[in-house]
Amino acid sequence: MSQSSPLETLLKRDRVIVVAGLAVVVGLAWVYLLMGAGMGMTALQTTALPAGMGPGPAMSPWTPAYGLLMLVMWWVMMIAMMVPSAAPMILLFATVNRRQRAAGGSFVPTGIFLSGYLLAWGGFSLVAVALQWGLERATLLSTMMASTGAVLGAALLLAAGIYQLTPLKQACLRHCRSPLHFVTHGWRRGRWGALRMGLEHGAFCLGCCWFLMGLLFYGGVMNLYWIAGLAVLVLLEKTVPAGHWLAVAIGVGLMIWGGTVLVTAL
Repeated sequence: MSQSSPLETLLKRDRVIVVAGLAVVVGLAWVYLLMGAGMGMTALQTTALPAGMGPGPAMSPWTPAYGLLMLVMWWVMMIAMMVPSAAPMILLFATVNRRQRAAGGSFVPTGIFLSGYLLAWGGFSLVAVALQWGLERATLLSTMMASTGAVLGAALLLAAGIYQLTPLKQACLRHCRSPLHFVTHGWRRGRWGALRMGLEHGAFCLGCCWFLMGLLFYGGVMNLYWIAGLAVLVLLEKTVPAGHWLAVAIGVGLMIWGGTVLVTAL
């Protein structure tokens, strides 16, 4: 029976450590969301509220503290939804990094790459908070932080569906589905290089999924069914063999759904 080399043993150990670390990060993010993200109601309670009714947390006055709370909520939500789909890239980074260290190169903690990835989604979260503030000011969001008008809802569905079919979406999805190509052609040395790689990968991931995340304004920002459903769609798009065609099918389905909502409303 052949024995594993010391490098293979280290790689297996690192893989276990990285997977365990990611599981803890994602698990804590989901716990935070389930507990209500500091808004006074659990996610199960907000999900159970009828759309547009009930004493929802979204109608709180927009103070700096409340804005910061919303930013944290969005950012943690993005961590819970997006990190699982980024796990293959993060594991590949850790493997290549360990091999370079074994060959005499410098070692960069995988957490630095992950931090860059999360910073990209932090930027998205900031934009999402600004959009939420604007929609609330225009009274276009319910207490569940879901769109109150059928026209807005239809527009969100149609726009997301159309974007699924655009060359930009498909290019970003190909990048997310091919982490080896990114590592081969975009590797950067050192800690700043790892942070930049994380930012770049996060930007591609953002380009792939930002419109899908925008659908939270249709179904409810704190609606567990929408959060979990969108997270599963993103994961499948990036990991299953037919992910490219799944993205197309999702786009067509969203356009049909949005068209139906619009025709019904008119």
